[in-house]
Amino acid sequence: MKKLKITLSLLVLISITSCDDFLSEKPDNRTEIDTPDKISELLVSAYPQISYFDIAETMSDNVFDSGMATTLLKNQQNYNWLIQTETADIDTQAFYWDACYRAIAHANKALEAIEELGSPSSLNPQKGEALLARAYSHFMLVSFWSQRYNPATAGKDLGIPYVTKPETELLTKYTRNSVAEVFEFIQKDIEEGLPLVTNDYKEPKFHFNKDAAKAFASRFYLIKGDWDKVIALSDDLGSKPVGKLRDFASYKLMAVNDQRISYASSDAATNLLIVSPNSIVGRSAGSNRFYLLGARYPEIFGSATSLFGKTWLYSFYSSNSSITVFLPKFYEYFKYTNVTAGIGEPYTAEVLLSNDEFFLNRIEAHVMKGQTALANDELEYFLSTRTTGYVSTDKVTEAKVVAKYPVIQDEYTPYYAMTPVQTSYIKAIAETRRRDFVHEGMRWFDVKRFNLVVTHETINQPVNILVKDDNRRALQIPLHASNTGVELNPR
Repeated sequence: MKKLKITLSLLVLISITSCDDFLSEKPDNRTEIDTPDKISELLVSAYPQISYFDIAETMSDNVFDSGMATTLLKNQQNYNWLIQTETADIDTQAFYWDACYRAIAHANKALEAIEELGSPSSLNPQKGEALLARAYSHFMLVSFWSQRYNPATAGKDLGIPYVTKPETELLTKYTRNSVAEVFEFIQKDIEEGLPLVTNDYKEPKFHFNKDAAKAFASRFYLIKGDWDKVIALSDDLGSKPVGKLRDFASYKLMAVNDQRISYASSDAATNLLIVSPNSIVGRSAGSNRFYLLGARYPEIFGSATSLFGKTWLYSFYSSNSSITVFLPKFYEYFKYTNVTAGIGEPYTAEVLLSNDEFFLNRIEAHVMKGQTALANDELEYFLSTRTTGYVSTDKVTEAKVVAKYPVIQDEYTPYYAMTPVQTSYIKAIAETRRRDFVHEGMRWFDVKRFNLVVTHETINQPVNILVKDDNRRALQIPLHASNTGVELNPR
Protein backbone atom coordinates (compact mmCIF):
# COMPACT_ATOMS: atom_id res chain seq x y z
CA MET A 1 0.00 0.00 0.00
CA LYS A 2 2.82 2.42 0.78
CA LYS A 3 4.34 1.93 -2.66
CA LEU A 4 0.98 2.49 -4.30
CA LYS A 5 0.27 5.60 -2.25
CA ILE A 6 3.54 7.36 -2.99
CA THR A 7 3.36 6.43 -6.66
CA LEU A 8 -0.13 7.92 -6.89
CA SER A 9 1.10 11.07 -5.14
CA LEU A 10 3.92 11.40 -7.64
CA LEU A 11 1.49 10.94 -10.51
CA VAL A 12 -0.80 13.63 -9.12
CA LEU A 13 2.04 16.14 -8.91
CA ILE A 14 3.49 15.51 -12.35
CA SER A 15 0.19 15.27 -14.19
CA ILE A 16 -1.32 18.62 -13.18
CA THR A 17 0.18 20.72 -15.94
CA SER A 18 -2.68 22.52 -17.64
CA CYS A 19 -2.19 25.75 -15.68
CA ASP A 20 1.57 25.48 -16.15
CA ASP A 21 1.19 26.05 -19.88
CA PHE A 22 0.28 29.71 -19.50
CA LEU A 23 3.84 30.54 -18.39
CA SER A 24 5.24 29.47 -21.74
CA GLU A 25 2.84 31.65 -23.68
CA LYS A 26 2.99 35.34 -24.45
CA PRO A 27 1.20 37.23 -21.65
CA ASP A 28 -1.83 38.12 -23.81
CA ASN A 29 -2.31 34.45 -24.77
CA ARG A 30 -2.35 33.07 -21.25
CA THR A 31 -5.17 31.05 -19.72
CA GLU A 32 -7.45 33.12 -17.50
CA ILE A 33 -7.08 32.11 -13.85
CA ASP A 34 -10.47 33.34 -12.75
CA THR A 35 -11.97 30.75 -10.38
CA PRO A 36 -10.97 29.38 -6.96
CA ASP A 37 -10.44 25.92 -8.47
CA LYS A 38 -8.08 27.27 -11.11
CA ILE A 39 -6.11 29.16 -8.45
CA SER A 40 -5.77 26.02 -6.34
CA GLU A 41 -4.68 24.05 -9.39
CA LEU A 42 -2.14 26.71 -10.29
CA LEU A 43 -0.60 26.58 -6.80
CA VAL A 44 0.29 22.90 -7.25
CA SER A 45 3.13 24.21 -9.42
CA ALA A 46 4.21 26.98 -7.02
CA TYR A 47 7.02 24.76 -5.72
CA PRO A 48 10.38 24.22 -7.47
CA GLN A 49 10.10 21.22 -9.77
CA ILE A 50 13.88 20.67 -9.91
CA SER A 51 16.06 19.30 -7.09
CA TYR A 52 18.89 21.16 -5.36
CA PHE A 53 20.04 18.18 -3.27
CA ASP A 54 22.91 17.01 -5.48
CA ILE A 55 24.16 20.56 -6.07
CA ALA A 56 24.37 21.45 -2.38
CA GLU A 57 25.61 18.07 -1.16
CA THR A 58 28.47 17.92 -3.66
CA MET A 59 29.71 21.34 -2.51
CA SER A 60 29.76 20.30 1.15
CA ASP A 61 32.27 18.45 3.32
CA ASN A 62 30.09 15.32 3.28
CA VAL A 63 31.65 14.13 0.02
CA PHE A 64 35.01 12.85 -1.17
CA ASP A 65 36.63 11.92 -4.46
CA SER A 66 35.83 8.25 -5.03
CA GLY A 67 38.02 8.00 -8.11
CA MET A 68 35.19 6.30 -10.01
CA ALA A 69 35.50 6.44 -13.78
CA THR A 70 32.11 8.13 -14.05
CA THR A 71 32.80 11.87 -13.95
CA LEU A 72 29.86 14.07 -14.89
CA LEU A 73 31.01 17.61 -15.58
CA LYS A 74 28.21 19.14 -13.51
CA ASN A 75 29.32 17.18 -10.42
CA GLN A 76 32.98 18.05 -10.93
CA GLN A 77 32.08 21.73 -11.19
CA ASN A 78 29.93 21.59 -8.05
CA TYR A 79 32.76 19.87 -6.19
CA ASN A 80 35.10 22.72 -7.13
CA TRP A 81 32.53 25.48 -6.51
CA LEU A 82 32.48 26.53 -10.15
CA ILE A 83 29.65 27.82 -12.30
CA GLN A 84 28.10 24.93 -14.16
CA THR A 85 28.48 25.10 -17.92
CA GLU A 86 25.76 22.49 -18.40
CA THR A 87 22.51 24.37 -18.81
CA ALA A 88 20.30 21.77 -20.47
CA ASP A 89 20.16 19.06 -17.83
CA ILE A 90 18.23 18.38 -14.64
CA ASP A 91 19.94 18.55 -11.21
CA THR A 92 21.94 21.59 -12.35
CA GLN A 93 22.29 25.10 -10.98
CA ALA A 94 20.67 26.79 -13.97
CA PHE A 95 17.70 24.43 -13.91
CA TYR A 96 17.14 25.03 -10.19
CA TRP A 97 17.35 28.82 -10.66
CA ASP A 98 14.72 28.61 -13.40
CA ALA A 99 12.56 26.23 -11.36
CA CYS A 100 12.47 28.65 -8.42
CA TYR A 101 11.48 31.61 -10.58
CA ARG A 102 8.92 29.48 -12.41
CA ALA A 103 7.41 28.55 -9.04
CA ILE A 104 7.42 32.23 -8.06
CA ALA A 105 5.60 33.10 -11.28
CA HIS A 106 2.85 30.64 -10.38
CA ALA A 107 2.55 32.09 -6.89
CA ASN A 108 2.40 35.64 -8.24
CA LYS A 109 -0.22 34.75 -10.82
CA ALA A 110 -2.33 33.15 -8.08
CA LEU A 111 -2.01 36.25 -5.89
CA GLU A 112 -3.00 38.49 -8.81
CA ALA A 113 -6.02 36.30 -9.55
CA ILE A 114 -7.09 36.43 -5.89
CA GLU A 115 -6.85 40.22 -5.95
CA GLU A 116 -8.84 40.44 -9.16
CA LEU A 117 -11.58 38.34 -7.55
CA GLY A 118 -11.80 40.91 -4.74
CA SER A 119 -9.61 39.06 -2.20
CA PRO A 120 -12.52 37.29 -0.46
CA SER A 121 -11.77 35.62 2.87
CA SER A 122 -12.76 32.30 1.29
CA LEU A 123 -9.51 32.52 -0.72
CA ASN A 124 -7.31 33.20 2.32
CA PRO A 125 -5.93 29.62 2.32
CA GLN A 126 -4.82 29.98 -1.32
CA LYS A 127 -3.38 33.42 -0.57
CA GLY A 128 -1.44 32.05 2.40
CA GLU A 129 -0.05 29.19 0.36
CA ALA A 130 0.97 31.51 -2.47
CA LEU A 131 2.78 33.88 -0.10
CA LEU A 132 4.64 31.07 1.65
CA ALA A 133 5.55 29.43 -1.64
CA ARG A 134 6.85 32.74 -3.02
CA ALA A 135 8.88 33.32 0.14
CA TYR A 136 10.31 29.80 0.05
CA SER A 137 11.62 29.95 -3.51
CA HIS A 138 13.17 33.38 -2.97
CA PHE A 139 14.74 32.11 0.26
CA MET A 140 16.33 29.18 -1.58
CA LEU A 141 17.60 31.47 -4.33
CA VAL A 142 19.23 33.91 -1.92
CA SER A 143 20.66 30.99 0.07
CA PHE A 144 22.48 29.70 -3.01
CA TRP A 145 23.29 32.76 -5.11
CA SER A 146 24.20 35.26 -2.39
CA GLN A 147 26.67 35.39 0.44
CA ARG A 148 25.38 34.34 3.85
CA TYR A 149 23.03 36.66 5.72
CA ASN A 150 24.93 39.09 7.93
CA PRO A 151 22.99 42.16 9.13
CA ALA A 152 26.22 44.18 9.21
CA THR A 153 26.76 43.76 5.47
CA ALA A 154 23.34 42.68 4.12
CA GLY A 155 22.46 46.19 3.00
CA LYS A 156 25.24 46.16 0.41
CA ASP A 157 25.57 42.44 -0.31
CA LEU A 158 24.08 41.34 -3.64
CA GLY A 159 20.86 39.40 -3.19
CA ILE A 160 18.61 38.13 -5.96
CA PRO A 161 15.70 39.76 -7.81
CA TYR A 162 12.61 39.53 -5.58
CA VAL A 163 9.69 39.25 -7.97
CA THR A 164 6.23 40.16 -6.65
CA LYS A 165 4.24 40.66 -9.85
CA PRO A 166 3.46 38.41 -12.81
CA GLU A 167 5.55 39.10 -15.89
CA THR A 168 3.86 41.38 -18.42
CA GLU A 169 6.62 41.13 -21.02
CA LEU A 170 8.00 38.08 -22.74
CA LEU A 171 11.54 38.94 -21.58
CA THR A 172 11.70 41.00 -18.41
CA LYS A 173 14.94 42.50 -17.12
CA TYR A 174 15.42 42.30 -13.37
CA THR A 175 17.73 44.07 -10.94
CA ARG A 176 19.16 42.31 -7.92
CA ASN A 177 17.85 43.42 -4.54
CA SER A 178 20.27 43.54 -1.63
CA VAL A 179 20.33 40.61 0.77
CA ALA A 180 18.71 42.86 3.39
CA GLU A 181 15.86 43.73 1.02
CA VAL A 182 15.33 40.10 0.06
CA PHE A 183 15.11 39.08 3.71
CA GLU A 184 12.66 41.91 4.41
CA PHE A 185 10.44 40.74 1.55
CA ILE A 186 10.65 37.11 2.69
CA GLN A 187 9.71 38.07 6.25
CA LYS A 188 6.79 40.17 5.01
CA ASP A 189 5.44 37.25 2.96
CA ILE A 190 5.91 34.82 5.85
CA GLU A 191 4.20 37.08 8.38
CA GLU A 192 1.28 37.76 6.06
CA GLY A 193 0.92 34.18 4.82
CA LEU A 194 1.46 32.19 8.02
CA PRO A 195 -1.90 33.02 9.67
CA LEU A 196 -3.76 32.20 6.44
CA VAL A 197 -2.47 28.72 5.60
CA THR A 198 -4.64 25.71 6.31
CA ASN A 199 -4.52 21.93 6.45
CA ASP A 200 -7.63 21.66 4.30
CA TYR A 201 -6.09 19.80 1.35
CA LYS A 202 -6.73 16.39 -0.09
CA GLU A 203 -2.97 15.78 0.21
CA PRO A 204 -1.83 18.39 2.80
CA LYS A 205 1.82 17.35 2.81
CA PHE A 206 2.22 18.42 -0.80
CA HIS A 207 1.29 22.01 0.15
CA PHE A 208 2.33 24.63 2.68
CA ASN A 209 0.14 23.29 5.45
CA LYS A 210 0.29 24.86 8.93
CA ASP A 211 3.19 22.80 10.26
CA ALA A 212 5.22 23.07 7.06
CA ALA A 213 4.75 26.85 7.10
CA LYS A 214 5.94 27.07 10.70
CA ALA A 215 8.93 24.81 9.98
CA PHE A 216 9.98 27.01 7.06
CA ALA A 217 9.51 30.14 9.16
CA SER A 218 11.69 28.63 11.89
CA ARG A 219 14.47 28.01 9.35
CA PHE A 220 14.25 31.63 8.23
CA TYR A 221 14.26 33.08 11.76
CA LEU A 222 17.14 30.80 12.75
CA ILE A 223 19.21 32.43 10.01
CA LYS A 224 18.14 35.87 11.26
CA GLY A 225 18.98 35.01 14.86
CA ASP A 226 15.46 35.54 16.18
CA TRP A 227 15.61 32.75 18.74
CA ASP A 228 12.33 33.65 20.47
CA LYS A 229 10.36 33.24 17.24
CA VAL A 230 12.01 29.90 16.49
CA ILE A 231 11.00 28.61 19.92
CA ALA A 232 7.46 30.00 19.72
CA LEU A 233 6.91 28.47 16.29
CA SER A 234 7.97 25.05 17.55
CA ASP A 235 5.97 25.05 20.81
CA ASP A 236 3.59 22.40 19.49
CA LEU A 237 6.53 20.01 19.20
CA GLY A 238 7.53 20.55 22.81
CA SER A 239 10.70 19.11 24.31
CA LYS A 240 9.80 15.48 23.62
CA PRO A 241 7.90 15.11 20.32
CA VAL A 242 7.01 11.44 20.72
CA GLY A 243 5.91 9.88 17.44
CA LYS A 244 6.69 13.03 15.43
CA LEU A 245 10.32 12.35 14.46
CA ARG A 246 11.66 9.94 11.86
CA ASP A 247 11.52 6.32 12.96
CA PHE A 248 14.91 5.04 11.79
CA ALA A 249 14.52 1.91 13.90
CA SER A 250 11.59 0.81 11.73
CA TYR A 251 13.74 1.10 8.60
CA LYS A 252 16.02 -1.65 9.91
CA LEU A 253 13.16 -4.08 9.26
CA MET A 254 12.62 -3.01 5.64
CA ALA A 255 14.18 -3.88 2.31
CA VAL A 256 16.21 -1.10 0.70
CA ASN A 257 13.55 -0.06 -1.79
CA ASP A 258 10.90 0.02 0.91
CA GLN A 259 13.13 2.34 2.92
CA ARG A 260 13.33 4.68 -0.07
CA ILE A 261 9.55 4.70 -0.35
CA SER A 262 8.98 5.21 3.36
CA TYR A 263 11.46 8.06 3.68
CA ALA A 264 9.41 10.50 1.60
CA SER A 265 6.01 8.98 2.30
CA SER A 266 3.14 11.21 3.38
CA ASP A 267 2.46 8.58 6.05
CA ALA A 268 5.67 9.50 7.90
CA ALA A 269 4.70 11.88 10.71
CA THR A 270 7.92 13.85 10.41
CA ASN A 271 7.41 14.76 6.74
CA LEU A 272 5.77 18.18 6.48
CA LEU A 273 6.36 19.23 2.86
CA ILE A 274 7.01 16.74 0.06
CA VAL A 275 7.73 17.46 -3.60
CA SER A 276 8.47 15.32 -6.63
CA PRO A 277 10.97 17.16 -8.81
CA ASN A 278 12.33 16.04 -12.15
CA SER A 279 15.53 14.50 -10.77
CA ILE A 280 17.87 11.51 -10.73
CA VAL A 281 19.33 12.29 -7.30
CA GLY A 282 18.54 8.73 -6.25
CA ARG A 283 21.13 7.48 -8.74
CA SER A 284 23.93 9.72 -7.44
CA ALA A 285 25.60 7.01 -5.35
CA GLY A 286 26.50 5.25 -8.58
CA SER A 287 26.90 8.19 -10.97
CA ASN A 288 28.41 11.01 -8.89
CA ARG A 289 32.14 10.49 -8.44
CA PHE A 290 32.09 12.90 -5.50
CA TYR A 291 29.98 11.21 -2.88
CA LEU A 292 30.11 9.62 0.57
CA LEU A 293 32.90 7.04 0.51
CA GLY A 294 32.64 3.60 2.02
CA ALA A 295 36.19 4.01 3.36
CA ARG A 296 35.46 7.35 5.02
CA TYR A 297 31.82 7.38 6.09
CA PRO A 298 32.82 6.24 9.63
CA GLU A 299 34.33 9.72 10.05
CA ILE A 300 30.77 11.02 10.15
CA PHE A 301 28.74 7.95 11.13
CA GLY A 302 31.09 5.82 13.22
CA SER A 303 30.21 5.04 16.85
CA ALA A 304 33.06 7.32 17.92
CA THR A 305 30.97 10.26 16.68
CA SER A 306 28.17 9.48 19.15
CA LEU A 307 27.84 11.30 22.45
CA PHE A 308 26.74 7.97 23.90
CA GLY A 309 29.57 5.99 22.26
CA LYS A 310 27.06 3.72 20.52
CA THR A 311 26.32 2.84 16.91
CA TRP A 312 23.79 4.85 14.94
CA LEU A 313 20.52 3.49 13.59
CA TYR A 314 21.32 4.77 10.08
CA SER A 315 21.66 1.88 7.60
CA PHE A 316 24.05 2.33 4.68
CA TYR A 317 24.22 0.35 1.47
CA SER A 318 26.36 0.28 -1.65
CA SER A 319 25.79 -0.48 -5.31
CA ASN A 320 29.48 -0.50 -6.30
CA SER A 321 31.40 -2.74 -3.88
CA SER A 322 31.41 -0.10 -1.13
CA ILE A 323 33.31 2.51 -3.13
CA THR A 324 30.45 4.85 -2.29
CA VAL A 325 27.66 4.27 0.21
CA PHE A 326 24.15 5.66 0.51
CA LEU A 327 21.33 5.99 2.97
CA PRO A 328 18.10 4.95 1.17
CA LYS A 329 16.12 8.17 0.91
CA PHE A 330 15.04 8.66 -2.68
CA TYR A 331 12.32 6.78 -4.52
CA GLU A 332 12.32 7.42 -8.25
CA TYR A 333 9.24 7.16 -10.43
CA PHE A 334 10.01 7.00 -14.15
CA LYS A 335 7.20 8.38 -16.26
CA TYR A 336 7.39 6.89 -19.74
CA THR A 337 6.51 9.09 -22.67
CA ASN A 338 7.34 6.27 -25.11
CA VAL A 339 7.36 2.84 -23.51
CA THR A 340 8.62 1.07 -26.63
CA ALA A 341 11.60 3.38 -27.00
CA GLY A 342 12.19 3.47 -23.25
CA ILE A 343 11.95 7.27 -23.24
CA GLY A 344 10.57 9.25 -20.34
CA GLU A 345 11.27 11.51 -17.39
CA PRO A 346 12.48 10.57 -13.89
CA TYR A 347 10.79 12.07 -10.83
CA THR A 348 12.09 11.63 -7.30
CA ALA A 349 10.13 12.11 -4.09
CA GLU A 350 11.93 14.53 -1.77
CA VAL A 351 11.23 15.93 1.69
CA LEU A 352 11.74 19.71 1.80
CA LEU A 353 10.61 20.30 5.39
CA SER A 354 10.37 17.93 8.34
CA ASN A 355 9.83 17.83 12.08
CA ASP A 356 13.40 16.58 12.41
CA GLU A 357 14.81 19.85 11.11
CA PHE A 358 12.11 21.82 12.95
CA PHE A 359 13.07 20.23 16.27
CA LEU A 360 16.81 20.78 15.71
CA ASN A 361 16.06 24.44 15.02
CA ARG A 362 14.27 24.58 18.36
CA ILE A 363 17.23 23.02 20.19
CA GLU A 364 19.63 25.47 18.58
CA ALA A 365 17.45 28.41 19.62
CA HIS A 366 17.41 27.16 23.23
CA VAL A 367 21.21 26.99 23.18
CA MET A 368 21.47 30.54 21.88
CA LYS A 369 19.05 31.71 24.59
CA GLY A 370 21.33 30.17 27.20
CA GLN A 371 18.73 27.53 28.12
CA THR A 372 21.22 24.68 28.37
CA ALA A 373 19.10 22.37 30.52
CA LEU A 374 16.27 22.46 27.98
CA ALA A 375 18.74 21.91 25.14
CA ASN A 376 20.17 18.89 26.95
CA ASP A 377 16.75 17.27 27.32
CA GLU A 378 15.78 17.95 23.71
CA LEU A 379 19.08 16.88 22.16
CA GLU A 380 19.03 13.73 24.28
CA TYR A 381 15.56 12.85 23.02
CA PHE A 382 16.54 13.50 19.40
CA LEU A 383 19.69 11.37 19.68
CA SER A 384 17.77 8.59 21.44
CA THR A 385 15.71 8.12 18.27
CA ARG A 386 18.90 7.66 16.23
CA THR A 387 20.94 5.49 18.60
CA THR A 388 21.16 1.71 18.69
CA GLY A 389 20.71 0.38 22.20
CA TYR A 390 19.79 3.70 23.78
CA VAL A 391 18.90 3.43 27.48
CA SER A 392 17.67 6.03 29.93
CA THR A 393 21.10 6.33 31.52
CA ASP A 394 22.49 7.71 28.22
CA LYS A 395 22.50 11.39 29.10
CA VAL A 396 23.44 14.58 27.31
CA THR A 397 25.32 16.85 29.69
CA GLU A 398 27.28 20.04 29.27
CA ALA A 399 30.47 18.22 30.25
CA LYS A 400 29.93 15.57 27.54
CA VAL A 401 29.14 18.12 24.84
CA VAL A 402 32.14 20.32 25.67
CA ALA A 403 34.47 17.31 25.78
CA LYS A 404 33.14 15.83 22.54
CA TYR A 405 33.03 19.12 20.64
CA PRO A 406 35.85 21.29 21.99
CA VAL A 407 36.12 24.85 20.75
CA ILE A 408 38.59 25.22 17.90
CA GLN A 409 39.62 28.80 17.31
CA ASP A 410 37.99 30.38 14.23
CA GLU A 411 36.20 27.17 13.24
CA TYR A 412 32.55 28.19 13.79
CA THR A 413 32.22 31.90 13.05
CA PRO A 414 28.59 33.01 12.57
CA TYR A 415 27.91 36.73 12.42
CA TYR A 416 26.73 36.70 16.05
CA ALA A 417 28.80 36.10 19.18
CA MET A 418 28.79 32.74 20.98
CA THR A 419 30.24 31.72 24.31
CA PRO A 420 32.61 28.73 24.35
CA VAL A 421 29.83 26.51 25.73
CA GLN A 422 27.39 27.69 23.07
CA THR A 423 30.01 27.03 20.39
CA SER A 424 30.38 23.41 21.53
CA TYR A 425 26.61 22.90 21.53
CA ILE A 426 26.14 24.53 18.13
CA LYS A 427 28.81 22.25 16.71
CA ALA A 428 27.07 19.23 18.28
CA ILE A 429 23.75 20.24 16.70
CA ALA A 430 25.35 20.99 13.33
CA GLU A 431 27.04 17.57 13.33
CA THR A 432 23.70 15.97 14.23
CA ARG A 433 22.01 17.82 11.37
CA ARG A 434 24.87 16.79 9.08
CA ARG A 435 24.20 13.11 9.73
CA ASP A 436 20.43 13.28 9.63
CA PHE A 437 20.24 15.08 6.28
CA VAL A 438 23.12 13.42 4.46
CA HIS A 439 22.57 13.41 0.65
CA GLU A 440 19.96 16.20 1.04
CA GLY A 441 22.29 19.21 0.88
CA MET A 442 21.45 20.62 4.30
CA ARG A 443 25.10 20.56 5.32
CA TRP A 444 25.96 23.18 2.68
CA PHE A 445 23.71 25.73 4.37
CA ASP A 446 25.48 25.17 7.70
CA VAL A 447 28.83 25.50 5.92
CA LYS A 448 27.69 28.92 4.72
CA ARG A 449 26.07 30.33 7.84
CA PHE A 450 28.85 29.18 10.17
CA ASN A 451 31.53 30.11 7.62
CA LEU A 452 33.14 26.68 7.83
CA VAL A 453 36.28 25.91 5.84
CA VAL A 454 35.86 22.99 3.40
CA THR A 455 38.75 21.06 1.91
CA HIS A 456 38.15 19.02 -1.24
CA GLU A 457 40.84 16.62 -2.36
CA THR A 458 40.87 15.37 -5.94
CA ILE A 459 43.01 12.44 -7.06
CA ASN A 460 46.11 13.68 -8.92
CA GLN A 461 44.98 17.30 -8.55
CA PRO A 462 45.91 20.11 -6.13
CA VAL A 463 43.80 20.37 -2.97
CA ASN A 464 40.96 22.87 -3.31
CA ILE A 465 40.06 24.82 -0.15
CA LEU A 466 36.96 26.92 0.34
CA VAL A 467 38.26 29.45 2.83
CA LYS A 468 36.19 31.70 5.07
CA ASP A 469 34.33 34.47 3.23
CA ASP A 470 35.30 32.90 -0.11
CA ASN A 471 33.40 34.52 -2.97
CA ARG A 472 32.62 31.03 -4.28
CA ARG A 473 30.24 30.49 -1.35
CA ALA A 474 27.73 32.37 -3.50
CA LEU A 475 27.01 30.46 -6.71
CA GLN A 476 27.68 32.38 -9.88
CA ILE A 477 24.55 33.67 -11.61
CA PRO A 478 23.55 31.33 -14.48
CA LEU A 479 24.78 32.54 -17.85
CA HIS A 480 21.32 32.91 -19.39
CA ALA A 481 20.26 35.11 -16.45
CA SER A 482 23.35 37.31 -16.58
CA ASN A 483 22.84 37.68 -20.33
CA THR A 484 19.49 39.34 -19.60
CA GLY A 485 21.04 41.84 -17.22
CA VAL A 486 21.22 40.10 -13.82
CA GLU A 487 24.47 41.28 -12.24
CA LEU A 488 27.18 38.65 -11.76
CA ASN A 489 28.65 37.78 -8.38
CA PRO A 490 32.25 38.93 -7.81
CA ARG A 491 34.95 36.35 -8.37
